[in-house]
Order: sequence, then C-alpha cells, then structure tokens
Amino acid sequence: MIAYLIGKLAYKSPALVHLDVNGVGYEVQISLHTYSRIQSLESCKLLTFVHIKEDAHTMYGFFDEAERTIFLQLISVSGVGAGTARMMLSSLQPEDIQRAIVMDNEKMLEGVKGIGSKTAKRLILELKDKMRKHKEDVLHLSVTSHNTIQEDALNALVTLGIARNMAEQAVQRVLKAEPQLNELELLIKKSLKSL
Repeated sequence: MIAYLIGKLAYKSPALVHLDVNGVGYEVQISLHTYSRIQSLESCKLLTFVHIKEDAHTMYGFFDEAERTIFLQLISVSGVGAGTARMMLSSLQPEDIQRAIVMDNEKMLEGVKGIGSKTAKRLILELKDKMRKHKEDVLHLSVTSHNTIQEDALNALVTLGIARNMAEQAVQRVLKAEPQLNELELLIKKSLKSL
C-alpha cells in the first residue's frame, strides 16, 4: 500500500488536498489538524492510509505519525468509520482525543458531531489501554488567518459531510457571536460545536 506521498500541493482546502507527485495528482482527504500544518506550504510529505470499500477507494493524509496512529486506532473501533475519525481529528487535537479516552471523558468525545454516548463509551473501553501504551508527542498548531476564512470554513464543513445550509448557518452564528474571529481552525471547530 502507499505509506506516504511527497509532492507539490496543487490544491488545498481544510478538508482535502490534491498532491502532485511527479505529474500524478492524488486526492487526499485531510483533517483540520493536518491542514493547519500545511496551509502555508507549497509542497509537503503526507503520511497516508488508503481506505478501501466496495464503492470507493479513499486516501487519507496526515502531517505526522501521531495523528495517523490515532486515526488508525479510532477506525479500529466498531461503529467508528474513517469519516467519523476525520471529524474527531478536525474537532479535537490528537492529544485531546488521547487524553479524553485515557481520562474517561465521555462528554468531550460526545462534543464531536456524530459521536453519541454509546460510541464514546466504546471508544474509551476499547482504546484506553492502547492509548496509555502509545503516548506520542504531538506538536501544537499555529494557524495563520487569510482573506476567505468564511468561505474556507464553509467548504471544510461541507466536505466533512454537513449540509451546506446547516454549515452556512453554523458559520454565521459563530461569526455573529465573535466578529473578530480570524482563525480558520477555530471558526471550523466552533461551527462544528454549534451544529
């Protein structure tokens, strides 16, 4: 399988990138965590996981091994698909997910769209010991703002599977409450929480 890709970022959005590797363009689904790390880069290396289903082959990309490890652990849990795992990594930092599971913090996990009480309990039950053993250092994010923050946030939410009208309302609610907000990652996270 494909372990990683190194190439030029031909297109990037908060939820997916097109990576040009020697003239071949790969569409790679990413989390908000990875986007915040690559948004100012022209080329990068993404660690990958190819998710094969009957009707689709989808490639997921990660800036660092810690995020990929947590993603793989999350999708190993029954009822947590790749889309839900990506949503979790877009809503929470990898170290926050790890901490929530290790500390039995169901409420933090339930704060992610698509995670209910049963799934939160299952995540904690199945991953608590694994995550204690595999504590990884995860770098903190720094996000720079740019001009189309509202549009980028909206596109990211739609790509994550949220209906466009609901996404628009969520982004508007957050911006109305906090008109000075100029960090894309924060806007997306707050919009996700307001859904």
